[in-house]
Amino acid sequence: MAARDDEAGSGSAVGPEAGGRPEDEPGSGVMVAFGRQLKLLRLRAGLDRTEFGNRVGYAAQSVASFEQGRRIPQPGFIDQADPVLDAGGLLLALKEEVARAQYPAFFRDAARLEAVAASLHVYAALAVPGLLQTEEYARAVFTMRRPLLDDETVEQRVAARMARQKIFERKPMPTLSFVIEESALRRPIGGWPVLRGQLEQIVLHARRRNVELQVMPTDRAEHCGLAGPFNLIEKHDGRRMAYVEVQRDSRLHTELTVVRDFYEQYGLLRAQALAPPESLAFVEGLLGEKR
Repeated sequence: MAARDDEAGSGSAVGPEAGGRPEDEPGSGVMVAFGRQLKLLRLRAGLDRTEFGNRVGYAAQSVASFEQGRRIPQPGFIDQADPVLDAGGLLLALKEEVARAQYPAFFRDAARLEAVAASLHVYAALAVPGLLQTEEYARAVFTMRRPLLDDETVEQRVAARMARQKIFERKPMPTLSFVIEESALRRPIGGWPVLRGQLEQIVLHARRRNVELQVMPTDRAEHCGLAGPFNLIEKHDGRRMAYVEVQRDSRLHTELTVVRDFYEQYGLLRAQALAPPESLAFVEGLLGEKR
């Protein structure tokens, strides 16, 4: 099991791509419980799926998917369904848990911590980090995933990734930094138009006062990040964690000595990468190449 929130130790959780069905994925866990509750409330209200769907703006087929736990409802559906069914806040009370189910099981601990982090530092080696991705780029990333994800899961993952980006609007503003490999910025995932839009978004985020972007040039002779990408998360109480995701395995580290090593590694990466002003100029230069 992955380490939960601020527990001591470290752990790992295998994601749904491994072939299993983790708890809270569509079809199990909290989604089945939510669906059953939704159906009971609908029947108590004396509404068939079509009539209920008309009142909340959803097709009867979508309502059936929610009730059977096969599809994760958007927050707006829950906001409308609760008063229509006179649920007294029962469905609203499950809203946060349902929202967490948007993420693959192996990422949920990290997503919860990321959403309330005082500071977040990301080293990205293979692709643009999720927090910086455009919708088109994210969709291309999930579409390329193997084993293949079905279309509904792809759209669900894209929506969840976009929701994570609310961190940029949070108050108080978190401190965010990114070290991205040059190769990741040049790789045309989704095609050149998608990459161009992605680079434009990176430039916009890099100009935020609470964001520092650095590029790791491919021609660097010294590079301490060859073991792969990772994220560093610091809470407002000062506790620090490191999240590592490789292939189908993820691990949230909370042990002091392990996390300290990751912070040391990140500090060296920042020293070896281009400085933020140089990095911004570098990305703008890449944009110039693609026009």
